Amino acid sequence: MRCSACARENPAGSNFCLECGDPMPLVCSQCENELPPGSRFCNACGTPVDPSQQPTITKGIAFSIPDVSAAPSPLSPQVAPEAERRQLTVMFCDLQGSTSLSQQLDLEDLREVIRSYQEVCAGAIARFEGHIAKYLGDGILICFGYPQAHEDDPQRAVRSGLAILGDMKALNYHLKADKGLELTVRIGVHTGLVVAGEMGSGGALEHMAIVGETPNIAARLQEAAEPNTVVVSDITANLIQGFFLIEALGFHELKGISAPTELFGVLSESNARTRFDVAAAATQLTPLVGREQELGLLLDRWEQAKEGLGQVVLLNG
Repeated sequence: MRCSACARENPAGSNFCLECGDPMPLVCSQCENELPPGSRFCNACGTPVDPSQQPTITKGIAFSIPDVSAAPSPLSPQVAPEAERRQLTVMFCDLQGSTSLSQQLDLEDLREVIRSYQEVCAGAIARFEGHIAKYLGDGILICFGYPQAHEDDPQRAVRSGLAILGDMKALNYHLKADKGLELTVRIGVHTGLVVAGEMGSGGALEHMAIVGETPNIAARLQEAAEPNTVVVSDITANLIQGFFLIEALGFHELKGISAPTELFGVLSESNARTRFDVAAAATQLTPLVGREQELGLLLDRWEQAKEGLGQVVLLNG
């Protein structure tokens, strides 16, 4: 087989040229007529094309067929990616009253309703770059901070929860008109440590599973929430303080959690967009820690400025 690019002779059945690496054309073994990819017979002499000499062409690029005998056995040990210890904000969203829905609706209609609810949730989650870790029936487990981390993941999670509630109103408008239905959801958000990585085996393998108390607490918070509300733990509330209007819901006994947990309901987003906005609106500023030398320098420069000696201080953070 002669390469059309560099004229190098190559062994029969070559997919690529030994000299320049260009894909080899399909050539009739009888009359050497160049044939288009996928030909079964030569259009010049009618000779059948030997499939073993035909390169596999995909979108204009030639690929050699892999040797399956060299593939690893399914029983051979596989090295899984190392699991990571991560700080995540986990959100659990659940569709309330799904059992009664299954009694009201035909199975195909029920499936369509649940899919519509899942699409609404997925759209809101994607807007804030969250990751849907798992669908659990009509419940959804969502991670913020894995696999992609942001500094404001707790805020993103809560904004996503509020967005779900807002988008559900539009879905309910159509469901009420078409089927006389109105869906309600409950959302819980908690922040804490997890171990994230591969879990399971075979067809049940999960590449980004999370293990730890955090997702369990998020699920329990969802159970404690009122319909169409977002409830957060005290830890998450501290991380989003100032960015949202929240109300204290008191301490609650959560199933499987040893100590009572203080819960907070998220009412709406505030006007704050940066930490500076939050600090400016705070009644009590957080004290600086470990900055005695710097504060001393600032106070010294301030005293000199009051005496008429102009000073310039650059604060870089």
